[in-house]
Formats: sequence, structure tokens, C-alpha cells
Amino acid sequence: MQLQSLIQKYAKSANNFSLLFVLLSSTALTGCSAFEGIKDGAQNLVGSILGIDSSSEPPAELIEYKPEIALTVLWKEQIGVGKNQQSLKLNLALNADKLFVADREGLVQARSSESGQLLWEISSDFPFSAGPALGENTLILGSSDARVVAFNESNGQTLWTATVSSEVLATPVVAQGLVIIRTTDGVLTALDEKTGQQRWIFQESVPPLTLRGIGKPLIVKNHLIAGFANGKLVALELATGKNLWEATVAMPSGRSEVERLVDLAIDPIEIEGIVYISSYHGGTSAAIAEDGNMLWRNEQLSSASGLSSDWRHLYLSDIESNVWQIDQRTGSTLWKQHELHFRSLSAPMAYQEYVVVGDFEGYLHWLSRSDGRQLARVKIADAGLDSKPVAADDIIYVYAKDGTLAAIKAKVI
Repeated sequence: MQLQSLIQKYAKSANNFSLLFVLLSSTALTGCSAFEGIKDGAQNLVGSILGIDSSSEPPAELIEYKPEIALTVLWKEQIGVGKNQQSLKLNLALNADKLFVADREGLVQARSSESGQLLWEISSDFPFSAGPALGENTLILGSSDARVVAFNESNGQTLWTATVSSEVLATPVVAQGLVIIRTTDGVLTALDEKTGQQRWIFQESVPPLTLRGIGKPLIVKNHLIAGFANGKLVALELATGKNLWEATVAMPSGRSEVERLVDLAIDPIEIEGIVYISSYHGGTSAAIAEDGNMLWRNEQLSSASGLSSDWRHLYLSDIESNVWQIDQRTGSTLWKQHELHFRSLSAPMAYQEYVVVGDFEGYLHWLSRSDGRQLARVKIADAGLDSKPVAADDIIYVYAKDGTLAAIKAKVI
């Protein structure tokens, strides 16, 4: 049995969805072998290190309330097998009036963001696991068998392929003529956007036990900033890969291996030169992008889902699926939404006066940005909404694990 399937079995039997992404990893395991070459002894260890028992808290039941806004599903389409019910970084890419999306079995599509109409599609044999990312008329995707593929954004033509060190499980980043690829073995690789040739490589140590999830690198001016599973935030010179600074933003603590997980597994965000990042068990932090100096750390708020922001606040889904509003300046909490407890929430998306978040049953929830109260919800799919919603103007786009792609609009009742 694959390790990922084993973990899902344990997690479902315990209703402990916050631990779904935990896996045993090794820098010696690359590509698909990370799921197929692990011995029975390691598999048997999973249950014990997860600490699963029958007393694990179940996900909260959805409460009844009077909706304050009306939600309209503008259109809905099916994209192949989607993520094939797996925990992958296959998300949406939006460029002007086009949406780009890929499925686990190598399907890539471009669709109209207004109508959902298919503009072009290609079928390939790549087991896609991350992306797509948009470059200069390029569309970049990574795979579980350690390959990176560039497509022409206009028509889907394959431009080049490249091989990297292991499975790609972070959304690629394209900037200044480079494609930055983050792999599960702690390696950052810079490829030439036009040719796919390697320009530089950087590696950070990876603990034996990590989450199945990696944060997307962040570009701030000429800096490339990435968080690693050892709790370090690292800044590199984008053009050369030269190490500029390192900051330890999360320190392991606790008795069990799971309690000591401090993976910086979410996508960091940057606002006016400040980088915000959260760790699985090491709190949420703010650091200056130029030199890595810490401004604040809130050790009570940890996340493996992600962050969003507006002009003054951060919004975070924590490891127990509570949603928080946080002051950007101090890290102090302003409100907490606890009614979606343990519903395996996606990263929240703040737009207009709302905060939108998906859950493991395919519901999309609208919360009030002012106090976090539930305003409305809509059932989008029969599978989890684990990707961060994408907002464009007044429309929200979501991509479910089963391949459901949908556009939703909200209006005040």
C-alpha cells in the first residue's frame, strides 16, 4: 500500500484531518519512489507517530444560520481526474480572461474565466503534481517523476522539458527569465525560462519526518525567499542562487515526532518588504525581506494551509481549521472563527468585505472580514477544496480534488 494511502486511511479512521499531509521522507527517496519503496516497518510506524486513537476530535458539523449574502455559481466544469483525490499543488493560474489548470494524469487546459468555455487542451503522460505557473507566454508545471514542463500559453504546445532532483510539490515561480523549482528533497533549482537549462542549484537539509507539502518560493525584488522543513527561512540572490541570509523562524518543541514538526509548508506572502510565514507547529512570523530580521512571532498560531491579507490584516487557517484575523503590525489576533473546527480548511482568501475558505466536503464558506461570522456557503464538489480560492474582480474561482472547476459570485441580500 502506498504511504500516502496509508496515511489517508489512518486519518479518516480517526477523523483527524489536520494530519493528512504527514509522511516519512528521506533525501534518498526521489520521484514516485517516495511512495513505493518504503518498507513495511516504516509503514507500521506511521500510525504510532501520528498518535491516532479513537478519541481524536471529529470535524465540526455545519451549523444552520440565516445567509446574509446570495451566492451564484456562474459556471462549473470537470477537469479530467483533477488531483485524483491526492494532496497535490495543482492549482489555478489566472491571466487576464484565461484560466489555466492541469490534472494528475497529464491533461492541461485553458478556459475562459468568464464562461468556462474550453479554449485549448493537450493530453500528456506527465503525472503532474504542482502548477501551473505563468511566465512570459509560458505555462510551467512540475511532476511527481521529477520533471518540469514548459508549454506555450497561447496554444499548449510543449516548449521544453527538464529533469530535477525529486518530486515537484511546490508551485513553480517564474521571474526575470528564470523558472524556480522547489522539490521535496530541499533543493531549489533555477532553470532558464526559454530553454529549461539549469542556471543554479541550492540545497537545504530536510528532516526525516516532514509534511507532504512545500511552500512556493517568494520573489521580493532581486531576492528569492523560501521556507524549509527545518524551520529556516532562506533568502538567495535570484540571478545566482547565492545565499544572502538565513533566519530560524520556528524551533522544534514537544515530545513526539509530530509535535516537533516545524515545516514552513505554506506559501509565504510579502507586503511592503515584510515576509509573513507560518510553521506547522512553530507559530506565525514576520521578517524583513532585506535582511531576515524578525519583527514578531506569534507562537500560538500555526498553519499548514496558508495565509491571505488585505491592507492591514492577515487571515490564517490554523492546524485545527480555525480561521483567524491577525494584525500585520504586531501579530496579535483580532478575531477567531471556530465553527469550522477540524474541517480541513484551505488557505483563506480575502477579497472585498469577505474571507472565503474551502473545506474537505467540498463546501465554500464566506466569512465576514469584520468579525469572522459565517455569511453564506455553497456546495461546489463532492471532494475537498484544498486549494486557496482565486479572486478576480468580484468572482471567486475554485478547483476541487475531483477536478471540479467553478466560478462563484456573491451579492448582498
